[in-house]
This record gives sequence, structure tokens and C-alpha cells, in this order.
Amino acid sequence: MLVLKLDGKVTWNWFLIFLPMWIFDSILLLMLGVKMAGRCRAGHDLRQGAPGLRRKVWYLMALLLKLGFCVALCARLEHLTNLRLVYICIPLWTMLTGAMVELGVNIFPQRRD
Repeated sequence: MLVLKLDGKVTWNWFLIFLPMWIFDSILLLMLGVKMAGRCRAGHDLRQGAPGLRRKVWYLMALLLKLGFCVALCARLEHLTNLRLVYICIPLWTMLTGAMVELGVNIFPQRRD
């Protein structure tokens, strides 16, 4: 659909063009919410699964930053807002910086002497 919009063959709304991504992200958000709620239920020891829960919180934050970027981008492309592109890309840059930190933490784990 993106190629059709960029070629000028369709005049659909940008929010509609990104609809498959919105559906996929909403499914991911629902699955992540269910998994996090399952970890926080009564009787579950949070101290045992703290790294796993932290990772799921990071996934949630990354997904929300991606959604924020996509909403801002679509709003800009539809001329609903007049934000500069620098401000629109801040959630994307934040997500990518966090992903690099996460990668670094996983590649170079802390030593336990």
C-alpha cells in the first residue's frame, strides 16, 4: 500500500496506509500486556523474574515509542500538524538508543566474581 501511495496511484489517508502495521502493533501490545499481567499476578515472586519483567517493560516502552513516532509521522504527512521532522523523530531516536544499550548489555554481560 505504501508503494501505491508513493507512486500516486491511490489518494488514501496515511493512517490507512499504515493500517497493517497498526494491527500488528496492537496485537503485540495486547500479548505483551497479557504476559506482564501474568507475571504480576498474586502469588508470583517478582524477585525471581525481575530481569524478565524489566525486559518486558523495555519492550513495552519501545513499542509505545514506535507508535508515537508513527502517529506523529502520519499526522505530519496528513498536514494535521506542523511539527518539524526533528521533533517527530525524537521517539524513534530514543527507541534506537535504548536498543543499542540493550544490545550492549546483552553482548557484554556483567561479571560475577
